[in-house]
Amino acid sequence: MEQIKAYFQTKLQLTEEYWELFSSKLEQKKYPKKSLLIKAGETEKYLSFINKGMVRLYIPEEIEDLTFGFAFENNFVSAYDSFLTQIPCTYCIESLVETVVWQISYDDLQSIYQNSKEGNFMGRLAGESLFLEKARREISFLKDSAEQRYLHLFTQQPQLIKHIPLKYIASYIGITPQALSRIRKRIS
Repeated sequence: MEQIKAYFQTKLQLTEEYWELFSSKLEQKKYPKKSLLIKAGETEKYLSFINKGMVRLYIPEEIEDLTFGFAFENNFVSAYDSFLTQIPCTYCIESLVETVVWQISYDDLQSIYQNSKEGNFMGRLAGESLFLEKARREISFLKDSAEQRYLHLFTQQPQLIKHIPLKYIASYIGITPQALSRIRKRIS
C-alpha cells in the first residue's frame, strides 16, 4: 500500500485522516499470470493501482486478439470507460505476469468524492493518468512509425518488456509479428 500512498504524496499533501479513510476502502487483489481482471461484456467495478506486475488491454477476436494497451507497476489500470459509465466494456484486461493491485470500488470512490476535497483531487489524478496514456498512444499512432512505437515501449519499460510475448507487442504497435522481427533485427 506504500506505493500508492507514495504516488499520491508526490502530487498532493495527504493528511493522515484522509489517508486512513481512503486506504480503508482499498482492497488488495492478486492475479496469477494470464488471469483476467475484467472480460468483455462485464461492467468495470474497480479502479486499480498496479503494485506489482503488468497487464495488457485487448479486444478479443476469433483469430488474433487486438492488443491496444499495457499498464505497468505504479500506474492505474481500469476499463475506465466502463468504470465511468457503469456499462459493460468491449475489451479484456489480462495479467501478463503475477500481478498485485490495490482496488477501490466504484461506489466507495463515489462516496470519497462526495465527502472529501482530497478524494476529488485523487480521482482527478487517476483519471488524468489514464487519459494521458490513451492520448499518447493515439498521437503515437498518427505520427510515429511502428519502429518508433516499439522503441518507445522498449525505453518506457525495458526490464518488463522481455515478459511480453512478441505477438502482443506487434499487435500493440499495429504490425505483424514478422514485421516486428524485422524491426528488431534492424535495431539490434
